[in-house]
This record gives sequence, structure tokens and C-alpha cells, in this order.
Amino acid sequence: MPDCLIATRTGDVALLTLNRPERRNALNIELCDAIREAAADAADAGVRAIVVTGEGSSFCSGADLSEVYGQAFIDALYGMLHGLAQLPVPLIAAVNGPAIGGGAQLAIACDLRVASAAAQFAVPTPRNALATDAWTIRTLADIAGHGVARRLLLAAETFDAEAALAAGLADRQGDLASALAWAAEIATFAPLTLAYNKRVLNGWAEPDELDQRYAEIWASRDAKEAAAAWTEKRLPRFSGR
Repeated sequence: MPDCLIATRTGDVALLTLNRPERRNALNIELCDAIREAAADAADAGVRAIVVTGEGSSFCSGADLSEVYGQAFIDALYGMLHGLAQLPVPLIAAVNGPAIGGGAQLAIACDLRVASAAAQFAVPTPRNALATDAWTIRTLADIAGHGVARRLLLAAETFDAEAALAAGLADRQGDLASALAWAAEIATFAPLTLAYNKRVLNGWAEPDELDQRYAEIWASRDAKEAAAAWTEKRLPRFSGR
């Protein structure tokens, strides 16, 4: 694991910490690749939820401008963002400070966002003559609505934590501990159902695949475990099968 990312695991929850505080956790090719690979490795290792946060006072200040003007960076950035959105495991962004440009994209590539009082969200591409892909624009509009997306993408506004929460861009206010606690709760839920719900919400599957996954959930061991737990008045223990 390169020094630019710290990956740890506690129980069924993985924590990925962007570790370039001297650059306000700006994304370069190495960091994009590290996030993508670490998240995929964590999912393959059986974690049930992943939290992403930043070291220091910033979540992620966006693209490292020393590398942003090139196809290799674009490929690394969108390979990472799309890869996170397609993982079967829920991701929570613990937005501990500014999430600007690529940092805002990283936050919306996660499934849920916990914003600290210092959080800020902005996508200032009109100010620097850059562009985000259509996935980013659609995802932002799906999460926070077209009005908010237009204010971010056309008026280049910055949303603080309070405004982000009011708009639905952030889901909860809290610190890293709050995000980890939420992830630990989600990690107790049925993995097959979470993966199916995420895939439908993010639009990454064909109808035939979704029909198959839907049927598999109803016939799964976890569905039987949930029924047994209800009868026995205990919490279910899901295996993902």
C-alpha cells in the first residue's frame, strides 16, 4: 500500500484514509489507483462496509493540478470513481473538511455522506475550464436534485455542511466516529440485499441480471435466517449466501 493511503479494518468495516495532508489530500494517479485497489481488495476480503475520509483538515481538495492535464489522470480518476460506485459493498464518505472538485466526486461516488461542521462541497469546473463526466452530473442530480446540481455545476457555488444537509447532498452531520458507527450498523445488514439495492440505485446492471439477483435474495440462506431469527426473537446473523 503506498503512503498516500492508509487502509485499516475493524471487524467488518474497512477505513480508507487519504494521506496527502501536505497537498490537502489532492488526487493524483497514485492515490486514485490506491483508493480503487484498496476498496476492491477490502470487498474481496469480505468487509461489509467501507468508510473513506481524509487525513488532516481536508477530505479531498480535488485533482492535483500538477497531474490533472492528461489522459492518464482522467483514466485513473474515473476508473476509481466508477469502480467505487460498482462495488457491492456500501461506502460512507466521512467528509471531514472541504470536498472540492474531484473530492466532491469521490464523496458522491460513495453511497452515503457524513459531513463534519467543517465540510464543504464544490465542483468549480466552470472556473478552471475543466469538465466532469456525465456520470458525475447525473449522480449529483440524482442525489441532491437538479436545482442543487445546477448551482454547483453552472453557478460554481460552494455548499457548507448545513446547506449540504438541507439539500440532501450530505445524509448526516457528524465526525469520523459517527461514520464508523453507522458503517458498523450497516455491516450487520444482509449483504446480498445491500448489493442488489446499490446496483439498482446506481444503474449499473441490466434488467435480466437484476431479475436473477432479486430471485436469489428471496431464495437465499439469509432470507431463511431472517425468518428464523424473527421466530426465535433474536438478531439475525447474515452470511451473504
